This record gives sequence, structure tokens and C-alpha cells, in this order.
Amino acid sequence: MFISVLDLFKIGVGPSSSHTMGPMLAAWEFNRLIKKYCLTHELAQDVTVRCTLKGSLSATGKGHATDRAVALGLNGYLPKDVATQDLDTLVHRIWTKASIQIDNKHIALFSASKDIVFDTGKPLTEHPNGMIFELFSETGYLLISEIYFSIGGGFISRRADMKQLVAPLKMSAADSFPYSFNSAQSMLKMSTDSGLSIAQMKHLNETVLISEKTLNQGLDLIWQSMKQCIERGLNTEGFLPGGLKIPRRAKELHQQLQEQPKKADVNDWLCAYAMAVNEENAAGHLVVTAPTNGAAGVIPSVLYYFTNHMGGTEQQVREFLLTASAIGGLIKHLSSISGAEVGCQGEVGSAASMAASGLCAVLGGTSQQIEHAAEIALEHHLGMTCDPVHGLVQVPCIERNGFGAIKAYTATSLAKRGTGKHFMSLDKCIAAMKQTGEEMSVKFKETSLGGLAVTITEC
Repeated sequence: MFISVLDLFKIGVGPSSSHTMGPMLAAWEFNRLIKKYCLTHELAQDVTVRCTLKGSLSATGKGHATDRAVALGLNGYLPKDVATQDLDTLVHRIWTKASIQIDNKHIALFSASKDIVFDTGKPLTEHPNGMIFELFSETGYLLISEIYFSIGGGFISRRADMKQLVAPLKMSAADSFPYSFNSAQSMLKMSTDSGLSIAQMKHLNETVLISEKTLNQGLDLIWQSMKQCIERGLNTEGFLPGGLKIPRRAKELHQQLQEQPKKADVNDWLCAYAMAVNEENAAGHLVVTAPTNGAAGVIPSVLYYFTNHMGGTEQQVREFLLTASAIGGLIKHLSSISGAEVGCQGEVGSAASMAASGLCAVLGGTSQQIEHAAEIALEHHLGMTCDPVHGLVQVPCIERNGFGAIKAYTATSLAKRGTGKHFMSLDKCIAAMKQTGEEMSVKFKETSLGGLAVTITEC
């Protein structure tokens, strides 16, 4: 099993990796599919594109800006392209258009307000985050269609590929990499047998496909983007979009901590940093999937605390990210990081597990202690639901990232004081998360049909 650190951590925009970044990529891919069709077929000027959102995408797509993402993708934009743009202005311009440009010669009719359909009926069987893209002739004849699934963390898959996926994710062949572990148990055995750390094994796997220079540049860009997101959040005030009138709190909290640092503890700092990221995510600004947008604040906040308060170095940042990605890859391989599949245990729970492993690694933990830290952090998120109020990644998501960071830090502290021997393995904990997610009601899996999402009374 291998998933690159540069794929798990992706630079994009909020508010959701599965509901915003994934649909944008799928729409962009369908635009490319139409371009290929044009190479062998004469396309009339009045063909029409339609996108139908299914399952969780239809239930909470409005609050997660899925329609905006689809419109952007069909117009040729990728998440990384819009991460630093004025999205409101860009989306407004797209929303007033009645067509999309396919290539220099062809256009297709498309009205974002009319041709994006939120189908709240029965979801597609393969995955709760389904999208049906269609191109119709002027007489309503279906020319081409494709079904995509947004499978978490900004990854997408076509329907035809779903049966080839694991959890569901395409994996590179195991024999292509020197340390291609597919479980925490095999990871620990490889580490013991080789004498290498988890980060060192992950580094060797990565450099099979890319140069060390490219890897380090990618890791550094990820960290710079995380820092940029935190610092922008710490310096921005006002209310978040979406109608809940939720005020930003990270800036004021951070100012209080700076004014009275002796009264501040690690919990305060972690919450300020994590909330800064997720306020930026809720505003639709630049974030890094870590491993998702909804959980984007956990890993950056722990890493920011480590560098700013504990003297962490650039090389240790890389070690942190490599270790965290090894654990994140295992969770995605053996279970899921998608809130629509397993609830928030798969998002904030996974992020906390990754953050704990990374912090334990840079604090000198053994591979056994790192695995223990990851297990502790994940174990104490089991059963956590994904029930965003009004489908917005604000309540309870923003505060929840702060608590995820605190649990990650606590898990590291506990693991570091132990020998690495413990009762519940990370593999078994991941299996428990998967089973819990499978048995969890759909009401609690990013549909806003249960939990906190239905306790708010409209006035």
C-alpha cells in the first residue's frame, strides 16, 4: 500500500475536501471529457451540461459550496488555481454566464442556478458522495455521461473504477516500494527489522517516484501554506458566511494569550491555532487537506505549536509530515477519512491520530510509541458524528478541531511516558472505527439530518 504525502496533503480551498474540492475536480475532469469528445464528434452550439448531486452532496451541498465548486470546475478551475483568488467575485462572474468554454471552438450551455440539481432521493449505491455529469444534444439526446464519487480528502473516483479501489482508493503496487506496509503491524515490523524510523521508511518510498529535492519542496510548500492559513486566521475578524452569523474568535483569543502569556497553557494556544484554520476554511479560503478540510486545523495547530513554542526545525517539520502521512495512509487504506462514510471520527479522529504520531516522532518517540500515540488519539474519537448545523462547516466543526489538537497532544504525552506496549493496537482501533461507521445512522454522516444539526429551532 502506498499513498504519497503530497497527495494526502493537498493545497486547496474550503469549506470541504469531499464536498468542495472533490466536486470541483470531478467537474474539471468532465470538462476534459467533453474536450476529448469534441476531437471525434462535431459538437453543436446548443448542447447542454447538467450535474446531478446525490446523497450527502445533495443534503449538505449548499452549505458546503458544492454548487460553486461544480461551476468552477466546469469552467476549467482546480482547487489549487483558486486558492488565492477572490472567490466571491469569480463565482459571481461565472454565475451570470449561460455557457462554459470547452475549447477555442466549442461552448456548451450551462446555467449554474438551473443545471446543478440537488437530488435528495436515494443515494447511489457505491458511495454517499455521488455526482452525475451529462452532456445533452439540443433535442435532449444524451451524448456522454460520467458518474464520479468524491471519496474524501479531495480524492475522486469514476464509477467504473470503484470496484478496483481499496477503502476506496487506488493504490500503487506494493512491490514497487521498499517499505510498502499495509498495516500498522507490518509497519512496526519493517521498522524493527530495518532499524529505520517511520519517517525514514516513508521518505524512501516517496523517492521511488520523485526526487528528494521535489519531495522536500513539496513538504515545505505544504507547511508554508498551513502557516499562511493559521496566520491569516489569527489576523481576521468579522462574521463567517452562511447565515448562522457565527463570529470569528481566533483573533481575539490569540490577542488575549499574547497579552497574558503566563496565564495561557498549551490547550489555549492549540485552540487558537486550530480555530484560526477552520475559520479560514469556513470562509472558503486557502487550506490544506489534513487529511480533510473539515479537520484541516488539527495537524497545522500542533505543528505550529511545536515550531513556535518548542523550537521545532525545518527538518523536523518534514519528519512530522512524513510520519503523519504514513498513519493517515493506513487509516484511509483500512477504513475511511470521509465524514460522509464514517462520521467525524474519520475526519477529526484521523487528523488527531496523524498529529499525535507526527508530534511523537519529532519528540524522539520510538516507532512503537508513535503507533501508540496514534492509537490513543483515534480511540478517543470513536463514534464521533458528523452533524454540521445548516450543512456549514462551522458548528461544531471549528471548536472540534481545537479539541482534536488537544487530544493529539495528550495522546503524545501519554505514549511518550510508556514503552510502546499497549493493549489495543492501532490496526484494531482502525477496524473499530470502520465498523462503527458502517453501523452509524446516515443521519450522522454529513447529511445534517440528525444530532446537533436538528436541535436548532428556526425563529
